[in-house]
Amino acid sequence: MEAHLVHESDDNRIAVIGIIYKIGCPDSFLSMIQPDLQAIADTHDIEKIVGIIDPKLIKFGSIKYYRYIGSLTVPPCTQNIVWTVLKKVRTVAQDQVLLIRKAVDDAAEANARPVQPLNERWIYLYKPKHHQLTEIGYA
Repeated sequence: MEAHLVHESDDNRIAVIGIIYKIGCPDSFLSMIQPDLQAIADTHDIEKIVGIIDPKLIKFGSIKYYRYIGSLTVPPCTQNIVWTVLKKVRTVAQDQVLLIRKAVDDAAEANARPVQPLNERWIYLYKPKHHQLTEIGYA
């Protein structure tokens, strides 16, 4: 599973933090927001505002990350989005995955978007110990 935390600035620029999960122990952050996820799952509204989430509560575990300029994952697949994807893979419990699926159900059979052009995007790996960005290749 991959979670996307989408942020928009006052001047409408968008940045996304991607967190990749594998099945395992429950994720403490998802446990903390479980009531909000349940409230979203229980409503039939297209959107439900549940408040502001303090990113410090996520406890990333590592600050190594990949960075690239890409596009949104949903049509119209807006370009020039700053993506930050955490390098560390977190764990999530199966019941947490089911709750998230219920909360974001869009009745689609597949969670995919049209393939986008690569546009010669570079992916960078940030390693804070070395305080450097390393080019690791085209996306």
